Amino acid sequence: MLDTTSFIVGERLRNQKLVQSDARDLVGVVSWLGAVQSQDYAGAKWGLSLRLAGLTDAAVDQAFDTGAIVRTHILRPTWHFVAPADIRWMLTLTGPRILAGNRMYCRKNGLDEKVLARSRRVLEKALAGGRFLTRTALGGVLAKAGIAGNGQRLAYLMMDAELQQVVCSGPREGRQFTYALLDERAPRARVLEHDEALAELTRRYFASHGPATVADFVWWSGLTVKLAKIGLEILGRAVVSATIDGCTYWSVPSRASVRRKPAAQGPIVHLLPNYDELMNALRDRTLFRDAAGPPPAGAFEGFPHQLAIDGILRGAWRRTVTGRKATIEVRPFRPLSKNEKAALADAVARYGTFLGLPAKLAIA
Repeated sequence: MLDTTSFIVGERLRNQKLVQSDARDLVGVVSWLGAVQSQDYAGAKWGLSLRLAGLTDAAVDQAFDTGAIVRTHILRPTWHFVAPADIRWMLTLTGPRILAGNRMYCRKNGLDEKVLARSRRVLEKALAGGRFLTRTALGGVLAKAGIAGNGQRLAYLMMDAELQQVVCSGPREGRQFTYALLDERAPRARVLEHDEALAELTRRYFASHGPATVADFVWWSGLTVKLAKIGLEILGRAVVSATIDGCTYWSVPSRASVRRKPAAQGPIVHLLPNYDELMNALRDRTLFRDAAGPPPAGAFEGFPHQLAIDGILRGAWRRTVTGRKATIEVRPFRPLSKNEKAALADAVARYGTFLGLPAKLAIA
């Protein structure tokens, strides 16, 4: 019989498509998750590949550059991947709270609503006609228009334009990111009424991230507790709850959440990127912690990513790519068993396939 932790973590792994995934395409994965935190672009790409067999680093780059998926500030004040069809209704629902939170920082940088509005008009004109420009280039455009744009000031000018649905990501220019007009990058983006959008975001979260709590959803979505509860009320019987150890968990029943016997026994190892949705999309991450004790002091120093075994945090890792090979250095928090080492070697090989490079495992 499964214990509480194993049950909840197992359901989350399935709902997040990290095990027994039925994902068929990249856009479908992003849409299923709702939005995928992606300020670490390289890490977020790998996180998508963990959920879609055979997805390569180059394939995600191509999808991003062609606009099959876009990247913008949404949900919380950080970058996320989002499906173009979803970007408008999600921004309409979640953008106002981010903008309100940014007001103090805008004032500190001398950005009142008059300056922000004029900046948006300048950016819209500069990018019209399918043009793609880097942030630095747009800072120069703003400067020519008499709007100082550098440092934090430029960051808030661009975030404002994203949240106000003027710009979003364009294709990369070498290793630099560009901006594009949202109207031109996502011309078929859906528009939903407030309650419909609230219900849809609530459904997406608890279907893909559940079992999860209201506090978890509030953390992920940036919405208020009141709105989160209204979203659950609108969904009605489409969402189910269970109180376990005094905590109420919500989920949306689906084929992904029907427990099935694993195809093979043995440890399940994931080299999770930093900010991965499995752990980072939850306010309470207690269930992911090793019951044997917390990570050693300084465990993540120089090792930004997370090693998960059967969904439990068991170590940290980092990658080094030099020439035509990759080294995956892993720092376990405790000695690994023979089976765990074998599963880890398989995970490293999968990462090498993702990069299109031979990958070597090194235990720190």
